[in-house]
Amino acid sequence: MKKMKLGQTGMEVSVVSMGTLPIGGDGVWGNSDEQESIRTIRRACDLGVTFFDTAAFYGFGRSETILGKALAQDRDKYIVSTKCGMDWDTGEGSPFFERDGHKVTRDLSPKAVRRSLENSLRRLNMDYVDICFTHWQSVEPAFTPIAETVGTLLDMKKEGKLRAIGASNVTLDEIKEYMKYVQLDVIQERFSMLSQISFLTLNQFCQENNITYHAYSVLERGLLTGAYTMDSVIKPGDARNEWSEWYQYDKRKEVICILDSWKPLCTKYDCTQSALTIAWTTQQAPNVNVDAGSRRVKAIEENVRGGEITIEKSDLQSMNLAVSKLLKEEGMKKG
Repeated sequence: MKKMKLGQTGMEVSVVSMGTLPIGGDGVWGNSDEQESIRTIRRACDLGVTFFDTAAFYGFGRSETILGKALAQDRDKYIVSTKCGMDWDTGEGSPFFERDGHKVTRDLSPKAVRRSLENSLRRLNMDYVDICFTHWQSVEPAFTPIAETVGTLLDMKKEGKLRAIGASNVTLDEIKEYMKYVQLDVIQERFSMLSQISFLTLNQFCQENNITYHAYSVLERGLLTGAYTMDSVIKPGDARNEWSEWYQYDKRKEVICILDSWKPLCTKYDCTQSALTIAWTTQQAPNVNVDAGSRRVKAIEENVRGGEITIEKSDLQSMNLAVSKLLKEEGMKKG
């Protein structure tokens, strides 16, 4: 597995990290098996994954609990990140959405940040996390200035409860506001070859300021794994329909045609389409880290392979050309 530096923290991490959103299990992602999840995490460790990402909200705390159990014996060998700013049991903050009987809110007030991180540490059974992300940024009616949120995180950093600060789902202006008060070492944003707007908007500034771009949904909710055909039925309410317009019939057809054209590349690099997609993503910029969600051993094995491959320049160019042509045809030049 290739390695990279994380922002200005001095931490070295695997270029492919393991995301644990699916492990939480909920009404959108479906049930998850705790023992299989633990086996998957431990298999990731065996394969060289050193960076694990979770959040208080994932499975309403269940993801953190499972990750904590899996890493209990070797916690200090790994980089662990969690997130604050989404509540579901206090009724405080700005309304966001409802899921599984919970009214989820966004709250980055000092009180909420401290409560969230301390609860995360309890569920993880850890004294500290390496990175704490603000999960979604503060909005009215319960808006909290970034300066106040950062102030609380810095206090908790002094207390030894976190080592670095990150932000997720941010605008360029919000990143610049964070940088007035703290070195932001990592942002976590959606980025796939089919969804590039955030990357194209934010990453030049990130590279100039030594901020790691932690990319999620790189497999476009599974579509870029090659596992779906035109006969695949995506049910209403499924996370795929909720998060990716590329599952729409006509658009899916174009994507599948491209993936079929890349089968010789999968043979050449001895990998699955998932791994090829992840490898492509890691090579888009030197500061990109791929957050690959997994809850089964087979999935993490395929994802890790993507962190081992280096796609040759000519092959990378041909892939980029195919993607650019698709986005242009769909009127989505920037993804």
